[in-house]
Amino acid sequence: MTALPEGVAQAINAAIDTAADELIRVSHEIHGNPELAFEEHFAADLLCRTAERHGMQPARGVYTLATAFEARFGQSHGPTVAVLAEYDALPGIGHACGHNIIATSALGAAIGLSRVADALPGQVRLLGTPAEERGGGKELMARAGAFEGIDAALMIHPAGVDLTAMPCICVAEVDVVYHGRAAHAAAMPHRGINALDALLLAYQSISNLRQHIRPTERIHGIVTDGGQAPNIVPERAAGRFFVRAANARALAALKPRVQACFEAGALGAGAKVEVNWSDVDYLDLKSNAPLAEVFRTHGEALGRQFLEPAALGGAGSTDMGNVSHRVPSIHPMLACAPPNVVIHHPDFARWAASDMGDRAVLDGARALALTAAEFLCSPALQARTREAFEISRGLA
Repeated sequence: MTALPEGVAQAINAAIDTAADELIRVSHEIHGNPELAFEEHFAADLLCRTAERHGMQPARGVYTLATAFEARFGQSHGPTVAVLAEYDALPGIGHACGHNIIATSALGAAIGLSRVADALPGQVRLLGTPAEERGGGKELMARAGAFEGIDAALMIHPAGVDLTAMPCICVAEVDVVYHGRAAHAAAMPHRGINALDALLLAYQSISNLRQHIRPTERIHGIVTDGGQAPNIVPERAAGRFFVRAANARALAALKPRVQACFEAGALGAGAKVEVNWSDVDYLDLKSNAPLAEVFRTHGEALGRQFLEPAALGGAGSTDMGNVSHRVPSIHPMLACAPPNVVIHHPDFARWAASDMGDRAVLDGARALALTAAEFLCSPALQARTREAFEISRGLA
């Protein structure tokens, strides 16, 4: 590990310790006011106001997104490291992905780093990134220039175990709408065209397709509109599906096969179909090994015990993957719940505001801040980070 300038680590930890009660309160307030993607006005405002109280000057509504924000501090020359916050929730189950922990650990890291900004040979950016659960906020921000000039991007994610990286695959989101013709389902069914039949035919086709895709690929979806009444032939039916694959090439090959299932449903029922693929595909995560190892060292110093990523037993998706294709990035996971409690489950939401969740906030803040400081202070680590990133790009 590179030695930080004298007193830097102690000052970072002291600042986070002083702010600990405030950080936990912020985490619980975000947890208690869950907001969906692009609607995180309460969380973004709370995070910005807290950052302002600690001497930062966040700009709001940046990079085309109303609930995004950015605070910059440090030197105008030298390398730049970004610490990323997420704060959107899930429909119906709130913060069952623990984004309240992500947000406040990033805020805490920024508070710690801001206390030693004059001693760091570079700049820190605290980036508030909306819409991770749906919409690809980081990708939209990246297209608007959010990650230009950034040399490393860091964030943590809560889980049931400690991992140096989150196992991630690509995902594409697609909304499908079928248009038929309404009729009385008992008196004049022959005059109708059943849009729900079209959707269910497509769903069954996708279920059949699942037998013939790779183990690293997934297709799953729901019916969002199945009609209005049983005695009316549905003139409209709609669904939302996620299509996942190990990398961008595999995803590009799988999407047309799913598209064909949607079209087959329309053909079979005599309906018309609209297939609306999201403008943003989430990419696989390229975790930067040198940065992840530094984070691991700081996490272990806090009593964390990290397992290999495969220990999670599966893979999800995150728009942090898109960031990792642009700049060196890490996305480690910190346990805030027992191993048998999985993310996107109502039980996980309860743990995200527990004592264990609060510890993840503070441990995440400390490990992120110390990793960022070490990156800024170590030209050797910067070089290893760049080299590993270029190798990962070659494996794309």
